[in-house]
Amino acid sequence: MDMQGSRQLAITQQQSWDALNDPEVLKSCIPGCEKIEVTGENQFSMGVALKIGPLAAKFSGKIVLSDMVPPSSYTLSFEGQGGPAGFGKGSAKVELTPLAQGHMLNYTVHATVGGKIAQVGQRLIDGVAKSMAEDFFKRFDAAMQLRHPEAYAAQAENASATPAAQAPQAARAAAVPRWAWVAGGVFLLVLWLALR
Repeated sequence: MDMQGSRQLAITQQQSWDALNDPEVLKSCIPGCEKIEVTGENQFSMGVALKIGPLAAKFSGKIVLSDMVPPSSYTLSFEGQGGPAGFGKGSAKVELTPLAQGHMLNYTVHATVGGKIAQVGQRLIDGVAKSMAEDFFKRFDAAMQLRHPEAYAAQAENASATPAAQAPQAARAAAVPRWAWVAGGVFLLVLWLALR
């Protein structure tokens, strides 16, 4: 499975980097996440309960961050086991690019799955992954609004000052929802794949 996505965020590149490397933030944003713990330098373990089609299982996995260029990018390698439900492994490249206001989060994921999960069908797996990514980003945005209300207030102020002709275009750009544990983040997609 290969997947790409991006998300424009009102917070700064550094604020996003810090949040995407904070186990507590990730635990609250990743759908079904029951635990996320630091196990070493740039290494994490996690537990997630997921339902994919007719399969419901608890998955445990590990994530290792490498090629780190704070606060711009890193590579996230993951592998996870769900017992009889199956397994997943792969990697994700996460990039944070500063904008005039806020920044753009981009991710590219390459993953493979096996076991019963792989038997439910690629279309269902892709749909669940996209849904989880969208859910992750909604939760991440909400958490960042609580942590950094000033960034979102500035974004709202700039949006209200946007000329009427440009408002629909600005609204479309701000409403594009996409993703992956740590995250990633981001992460959510990666997390989902890591927990299979």
